[in-house]
Amino acid sequence: MEKGNEIKQKTMESCSSKILAVRDALEIFSGKWKIPIIGALIYLEESGFKELQRMIGDITPKMLSKELKELEINHLVKRTVLDTRPVTIIYSITEYGRTCQSVIFELYQWGENHRKKIKESM
Repeated sequence: MEKGNEIKQKTMESCSSKILAVRDALEIFSGKWKIPIIGALIYLEESGFKELQRMIGDITPKMLSKELKELEINHLVKRTVLDTRPVTIIYSITEYGRTCQSVIFELYQWGENHRKKIKESM
C-alpha cells in the first residue's frame, strides 16, 4: 500500500510542477497587449515607441510603456537608448524573446481555426 501512495505522490508532484510552469508562462503572456507587442517586435525586429504603438493599434502610451517594462524585466524585449537629440529609444526582441515565436504562431493558428469553426456554426 505504501508503494502505491509513493507513486501517487510523485505523480502529483510532477503534475504540480507542470502546472506551475504553465502558470508562469500565462503570467508572462497575460493581458491584452503582451502577445501583440511580442508579435510586432518579432515581425519588425526593432521599433521606436510611436511606430510600435501605431502597429499595435488601440494601446495607450501609458499601457505600452508598462507592458514594455514588464517584457524587458522578463528578458523578452531589449530597450536601447540612442544618444541623439531628442533621445531615441529603440525596442527590439531578444534572442530569448524569439523563443516565443512558435507559441505565438500556434495561438494564431488555433485562433484562425476557431474563428472558422464558429463562423461555420452560425
